[in-house]
Amino acid sequence: MSENSERSVVVERTSTGHFVATNARGGSISFGTASDAGRDTEFTPVELLLAAIGGCTAADVDISTSRHAEPIGFSVAVTGDKISDELGNRMTNLMVTFTVAFPDGEGADRARAILPRAVKTSHDRLCTVSRTVEIGTPVTATIKNA
Repeated sequence: MSENSERSVVVERTSTGHFVATNARGGSISFGTASDAGRDTEFTPVELLLAAIGGCTAADVDISTSRHAEPIGFSVAVTGDKISDELGNRMTNLMVTFTVAFPDGEGADRARAILPRAVKTSHDRLCTVSRTVEIGTPVTATIKNA
């Protein structure tokens, strides 16, 4: 049995500096440019990248830990510095910080015990988003005639 490995989104402009990304299942998310920062609540593309990194690893860790106990608190903060240098605009100092709390009990003790390993396994092997960023997969940009 062969799994279809392709993933895709289509990004469409809705107005100057505003866009909507739609996935193959019909889900969508709107976002905008940084020039609207402070005036608009839309995510910027960089914030979407940070959310993708955090969301990917959060999902991995949640699957591993919540089978033992339901967390009473679970958040992932993702930060980084946007810089511009001889390599162009990019993010540096990416940091993913988990804050997870479990209730008392035997299952929660197991969840707490595996939390560090779950975070490490997600980072080192499972999270497609952060693995792609760290490995440095090339991106090809082309123009298709309309």
